[in-house]
Amino acid sequence: MNVDWATLGQVILVSVLLTVAVVGLFSVGIRAGLSRSAKPAARPAGYFSFALCAAAVGYGIFIITS
Repeated sequence: MNVDWATLGQVILVSVLLTVAVVGLFSVGIRAGLSRSAKPAARPAGYFSFALCAAAVGYGIFIITS
């Protein structure tokens, strides 16, 4: 059995970075969408963050299934 460690390292690095990005977007969406004292543009920005999270998850499922 031969493992390409460089490629495995790249997969792990990209996975960790994208996980941090999706969690960050989700937390921005929670903070912006649920804040009562925020500016009026904050709620649509929160919804947009949730939409980006859903798009990232959908794209990941597409990549896995294709």
